[in-house]
Amino acid sequence: MDTRREFIKKASLLAGGAGLWSNLPASIQKALSINPEPGSTFEDAEHIVFLMQENRSFDHAYGMLQGVRGFNDPRFINLPNQNPVWLQTNGKGDTYAPFRLDIKDTKVTWIGGLPHSWPDQVDARNGGKYDQWLVAKQFADKNFPMTMGHYTREDLPFYYALADAFTICDQHFCASLTGTTTNRTFFWTGKIRADKSSKADVRNADLYYNKEASWKTFPERLEENGIPWKVYQNEISVQTELNGDADSLLSNFTDNNLEWFSQYNVRFHKAHYDFLKKRTAELPAEIEQLKSQIKTLNKNQAAKLQKKLKQKTEQLEKYKEEIIAWSPENFEKLSDFEKSIHQKAFTTNVNDPDYHQTALFSYEEDGVKREIEMPKGDILHQFRQDVNSGKLPTVSWLVAPQYFSDHPSAPWFGAWYVSEVFDILTKNPEVWKKTIFILNYDENDGYFDHVPPFVAPKPNDPASGKVSNGIDTSEEYVTMHEELSHTDLDTKDARESPVGLGYRVPMVIASPWSRGGWVNSQVSNITSTLQFLEKFLSKKTGKEIREPNISDWRRMITGDLTSAFRPYRSEKIKLPAFVKKDPFIEKINNAKYKKLPHAIKRLAKKR
Repeated sequence: MDTRREFIKKASLLAGGAGLWSNLPASIQKALSINPEPGSTFEDAEHIVFLMQENRSFDHAYGMLQGVRGFNDPRFINLPNQNPVWLQTNGKGDTYAPFRLDIKDTKVTWIGGLPHSWPDQVDARNGGKYDQWLVAKQFADKNFPMTMGHYTREDLPFYYALADAFTICDQHFCASLTGTTTNRTFFWTGKIRADKSSKADVRNADLYYNKEASWKTFPERLEENGIPWKVYQNEISVQTELNGDADSLLSNFTDNNLEWFSQYNVRFHKAHYDFLKKRTAELPAEIEQLKSQIKTLNKNQAAKLQKKLKQKTEQLEKYKEEIIAWSPENFEKLSDFEKSIHQKAFTTNVNDPDYHQTALFSYEEDGVKREIEMPKGDILHQFRQDVNSGKLPTVSWLVAPQYFSDHPSAPWFGAWYVSEVFDILTKNPEVWKKTIFILNYDENDGYFDHVPPFVAPKPNDPASGKVSNGIDTSEEYVTMHEELSHTDLDTKDARESPVGLGYRVPMVIASPWSRGGWVNSQVSNITSTLQFLEKFLSKKTGKEIREPNISDWRRMITGDLTSAFRPYRSEKIKLPAFVKKDPFIEKINNAKYKKLPHAIKRLAKKR
């Protein structure tokens, strides 16, 4: 990955939540310096690489970027109380405006995120009134209006440099008013229910290892048409030997939804099978030890251990059955197609001997000794190998570990991951000349965005909005009847609402044909990445590649991203002015020990 000294240097910067801002702009500068063939267009690309990161709204990340629909947007809406949309009011009548989350001089990037599930996402929108953000998105400290917090160029210099260099889409919405799983299901399959009469999977728990789906995914369409593809991750999330911090640093954070589609047979994965064998060998001794302990205790004392004994005994029987069901011998009984999609969907770094290991790195910053746990191996090992050996497929999806995903539970470590991807793709200029890299986000977490999303009207209810003749919005809407028909759902958590679109999230398109600091304002959503692949691959292969899972309504209102590209005609691309490290890195290592932002002003109540 790097020399050990260079890695420790990078790790030291990560420790403070600063990201690798000291040297990341160089990776962007290198990408900008590589020109494609004169007269070429995006249709001449040979590789499309997607990286979907986690849980940031557009305003939260890019509201202060020049030229976008951010905090200086002249086309803002007014709320029912006639306040501008930026002035949100909580349940006590206190009104707050957006404020800066200082990433360096406060601990804000170390304190986690906000509610971001179906009920509170729907509630914040409030039927289009758009005035319940402070009520629906409460932080642990209910008096702290966290949802209104945003960052600036000083806080996120690498991401601002990325937008300065390439093309940012400021009308890109997540697919649904939900959390991670639903939006990522749209990302890989174009829909969130088996058919129009099936339940919509609008909650994270609706799709999981014990609730698998089986409708066709887009990677299967690639496989059927002989188009090379892979999903790269350091390790998958089905049970392996990883746990605790190692799991957060090394597995894919359950961000590869293909693990929950039965046709991919994730439990055949070798690391999972090794886990089953290991636990089957360990459990008998653990069970005997518990039995011995129980004999020495009275009835009341033994009750807790009896419960644990029962759990381990049931686990042992379950694992014994699974070892047979998911054996290598049974994997070989699968069809060639089934084996192929399994191997490509779950491409891991198994060839790196340290891919399951972490190491404690120590360093000094201004005379203070610091330590940070980091991956020992290269979490981009196989992706790097494929690029360097000329084996990068036509379509790639990258899935980062939790600590590198930009999720609020990890303080913007994702900047390092993105920079490393750039370094890999630009090492050989001939690769970057024919590559399109698309960075997007799955949802907004609980962070405010001022642009209301376009949503589907309720079917057969003209008062809720109209659509063109022949457009059926039933699959894009969840009725109260549908919600309450599920007996395991608490009534207070049931919501009737359009599925989406959801709130705006960042998208940056980096390629030789999207350079120059452009802003693309065509409406798009997460399924636009599939619409882009349809158009690109159909032209490339001469076959019709189409994802029928995407609803007609979505196709009517969102674009296919092709408007973000322009031909290269040998013009000189002006490099952006990159942000230097010194002004903001000086005190970053102490940020996690500081207080919350305190320069927040409550506005006076109207009389």
